[in-house]
Amino acid sequence: MDLPGTDRRTTVRRGGFPTEQAARAALRRLLEGTAVGFNADPNQTLADYLSAWLEAKQLLLKPTTFARYRDYVANDLIPALGDVLLDDLGYAHLAGYVHTQLERGRGKVTVHQILATLSSALGDAVRHHRLARNLARPTVIPRPAAAERHIWTPDQAARFLRCCHTLDPLFADLVEVIIGTGLRKGEALGLHWDDIHLTERILFVRCTLSAVDNNRLVLTSPKTRSSKTWVALSDRVAHALEDRAAADDLADGGGDHGGFVFSRAGGRPLHPACVLRRFYWLCDKADVPRCAIHDLRHLAATISITNGVPLTVVSKTLRHATLSTTANIYAHLTAQAARQAVYTIDDTLDRADRAVLPTVVALRAVLRPQDDHIAGHRNQLIELKPIPGQANCDSRSTRLPRGATTLRPPGAKTTKRPSPPLGGNGLRPAKTLVGTTGFEPATP
Repeated sequence: MDLPGTDRRTTVRRGGFPTEQAARAALRRLLEGTAVGFNADPNQTLADYLSAWLEAKQLLLKPTTFARYRDYVANDLIPALGDVLLDDLGYAHLAGYVHTQLERGRGKVTVHQILATLSSALGDAVRHHRLARNLARPTVIPRPAAAERHIWTPDQAARFLRCCHTLDPLFADLVEVIIGTGLRKGEALGLHWDDIHLTERILFVRCTLSAVDNNRLVLTSPKTRSSKTWVALSDRVAHALEDRAAADDLADGGGDHGGFVFSRAGGRPLHPACVLRRFYWLCDKADVPRCAIHDLRHLAATISITNGVPLTVVSKTLRHATLSTTANIYAHLTAQAARQAVYTIDDTLDRADRAVLPTVVALRAVLRPQDDHIAGHRNQLIELKPIPGQANCDSRSTRLPRGATTLRPPGAKTTKRPSPPLGGNGLRPAKTLVGTTGFEPATP
């Protein structure tokens, strides 16, 4: 078969089909795939498909995301499953791969991320009608639970900042900005002076700094579309940025502020890996537990929620895409806030009840005098006079029997209906019609 739509003649030969109908179906799929721009060759292997998929995704993904996908495809998926035909890929292949990796000591999080990459690739094949369904969804193993986070207390954060201001003022200002605004690490490292307006006490998150292959630094767009927005600055954060601006003036001899806010000598940005190593060193010096730098963002949310800031305001401050994202991440804090809310309702009602109690007591004294329940008054009875024209009831006739609780109503009076008179022929009319006469012989 010659493929259409090309300048040069391209002949494709395939064989080994059990029937002519199967061969024609494969030919139809190949022509349909070529028409819409993807390879529907039944002999295409998973390695060929993943390589073509990565090439197409390189222009659509962020550099860091593409690097992670490339490593998983080249180092894990192709060596293990690359020889399998794409049309023959089954659930047994994926299950066997997962069990093999876990037996070799690979972590569940890593294996799940590898399967998520394969699921993304197979999902595109389904959308292009190359495959009928995505075998990697749902995944063989469920998504592992997130690791437990160790959030500092406010006292630990204050102790770290005091130590950090003494040992490394640059890093102290960086931590002040992250905790005070809830920025992500890459967003804080990618801040430029052009994005900061100290007089208005606001900054604009425009980009994020990332390291590709832990080597090459790149500036990319923030994580979500809602992350690219304005952020308010508190007095503490504004003072930290003012100190950083003054330090840059001394280093540059009063030059203009157009580069990175947090930079090394020569204006180069801080490398994320170097920042993490420096952070751990300062944690040890300040005698506080080590945590991830991203946990400082969670510390900002924790302080806000525990001090009564509404969850909607916290979500806007953290620039989450949806409110449900904030509620899911900080579910343990929202449970505490809900408990505090019901306690607040209970306390408010108790205070209101205590305030109204004297008024209620005074009102009861006015509406019900204290002498309305005197024993002598309570025993007085109102004498009922008989109504003229009606027989007076004898109380003795209505006396209840001993042990009875109710008065039994009198039984219904029954009267015997008189027999009908005899007719002239000595017959009595029948109760039911018999024959055509309607009479029956009278009983003697």
